[in-house]
Amino acid sequence: MPVDLVDLLTRAERLAVRRLRGVLDEAGCSVEAWRVMSLLADGEGHGMTAIADCVLLPPPTLTRLVDQLVDDGMVHRRVDPLDRRRILAHLTPRGAERWRHLDERVRGLWELLPGSGDDELLAVLLRRLAAGLEGPAAPAPVDFTA
Repeated sequence: MPVDLVDLLTRAERLAVRRLRGVLDEAGCSVEAWRVMSLLADGEGHGMTAIADCVLLPPPTLTRLVDQLVDDGMVHRRVDPLDRRRILAHLTPRGAERWRHLDERVRGLWELLPGSGDDELLAVLLRRLAAGLEGPAAPAPVDFTA
């Protein structure tokens, strides 16, 4: 991957998070909590390992965050009916309402940004890039001059 592409991706991610944080801070929500709630908003219930993988948080940090969301009445935990050894996290009705409110604010911010009409194309390209990066690493080139 060319260095300039890495720089562009890094800059875009940091600027997007900065804008997102501005909107979420006004609502008293962290970016990480919003990411967790966004994942749980599908209503499926997710295990902690899957949540950690999706929101890119280390397990201890995620556990503290989910504990806080539980204490705030936004999330509850249930035993997985298919595997009683596993615990699934779900949004509470209050958490779902809070997430809808936050989602409206975030969508409003995003729609104001230049280029926001290219969301679908950008999503396809970023998914393709992420899938390629998640695959096996390419072997290091061999230096035959040494």
